[in-house]
Amino acid sequence: MMSAATVTPHIPVLLRPIIKAVSPLSGVWLDGTFGAGGYTRALLDNGADKVIAVDRDPLAFDMAAPWAGQYGDRLEMVQGTFSKLDEYGHDLDGVVLDLGVSSMQLDLAERGFSFMKDGPLDMRM
Repeated sequence: MMSAATVTPHIPVLLRPIIKAVSPLSGVWLDGTFGAGGYTRALLDNGADKVIAVDRDPLAFDMAAPWAGQYGDRLEMVQGTFSKLDEYGHDLDGVVLDLGVSSMQLDLAERGFSFMKDGPLDMRM
């Protein structure tokens, strides 16, 4: 059974360079690949007024439950896909996308993303 507690969180490798490149931060940002929330938290902690966090994986939002409340209405979490960017906000000041598969998908064999572990292979999300 999948649970937020059994997933190794994804660590965004370009976090510092991206935050440095867009500083000083302000305004409304969209994190189109929320995942474990690394970019969202960094954006909020470094001055973004609001982040719209989008992910198609409901497990991502389960994992965020322990910390998401501290940001109040500055954080809006949306289950969906970044391909529908135009539906999430028209006055965005920036967008971040961490494209590709992450350990959140690969670490749990029952999710079907890896042939390295015993489980069904089904790479759809």
